[in-house]
Amino acid sequence: MTIRERLEEEERRTLSPHAALSAETKGRAVAEEPCDIRTAFQRDRDRIIHAKSFRRLKHKTQVFLSPTGDHYRTRLTHTLEVAQIARTVAKALQLNEVLTEAIALGHDLGHTPFGHAGEAVLNEIFPGGFSHHEQSLRVVDVLERDGRGLNLTEEVREGISRHSKGKEEIFPGDSASLPATVEARVVRVSDIIAYVNHDLDDAIRGGLIVGEDVPGICLETLGRTHSKRIDTMVKDLIFTTLEGSVSELEMHPGMYEALVSLRDFLYDRVYDIHTVHEDFVRAKKIVHELYEKLLGDEANFQEQIGTIQPGTSKEQTVCDFIAGMTDRYALHLHEKLFMPKPWMVY
Repeated sequence: MTIRERLEEEERRTLSPHAALSAETKGRAVAEEPCDIRTAFQRDRDRIIHAKSFRRLKHKTQVFLSPTGDHYRTRLTHTLEVAQIARTVAKALQLNEVLTEAIALGHDLGHTPFGHAGEAVLNEIFPGGFSHHEQSLRVVDVLERDGRGLNLTEEVREGISRHSKGKEEIFPGDSASLPATVEARVVRVSDIIAYVNHDLDDAIRGGLIVGEDVPGICLETLGRTHSKRIDTMVKDLIFTTLEGSVSELEMHPGMYEALVSLRDFLYDRVYDIHTVHEDFVRAKKIVHELYEKLLGDEANFQEQIGTIQPGTSKEQTVCDFIAGMTDRYALHLHEKLFMPKPWMVY
């Protein structure tokens, strides 16, 4: 028996009947020989961690645009916080912790520079629209490894593509609108638990709001500190779910109401304010001008991108290139293409 087979057998013996088993994966688009050491989901997790798009998350905006403070979150630290919360929940519910981690680590790989400001611009100007969760799937399927993709399992791919919820119901009554695996559903909820807490933390740190602005129901029900709020919500999610069927994630009605109230407060006082904030207006302008320049100027297209992948339009190629940029790369390229160069006169 190989190490992988032993791990697969341990999953069968110890995990919940609702868990996704590595040995029963729906497989990959291109069949591969199994690894002697790692399960299929372990290989997916490792491929994501070693991907270039994962490394670039450290220089992509979460909420604050290119913050100079050392303690503001980036898209990478957000991803790690989601993974930590999701693994805690999955382990407590006896779900597949490795599958959960793989989905969590890959869920935001398609995010643009400048956070949702960049995403909004590409959605407006790219034919057919743009969404970061669809782009995340495109990254792992097509763009990584010089166009070969990561060839991930169907369970991880589906979890990545269906993690996003915006302001929709966190626990929708229609299960058809949810990912197929409970592990992916755990990531979906862990994502919002992570971002409402760390974005609130960063908004207070940045002076955008003060603690007294937070609705009383949130403070009284969830807690008055970052750690207390996460601890409260994670425990409530675990214990309330265990009272019912693990296949249906649940929170106590009062806890759920407080979570939604905190999310709505952040949209009103933090996220939506940034859509008219001077820095984000400038960020949208940068993304728009880069897109038009690279699409319309053949010389710059050839210098910066070079080739169009077979079966891909020029518009898609430019969109992929811009979506993959970090904040600082986008700023640098915009300066190079649009700012006048000084004359060296002596």
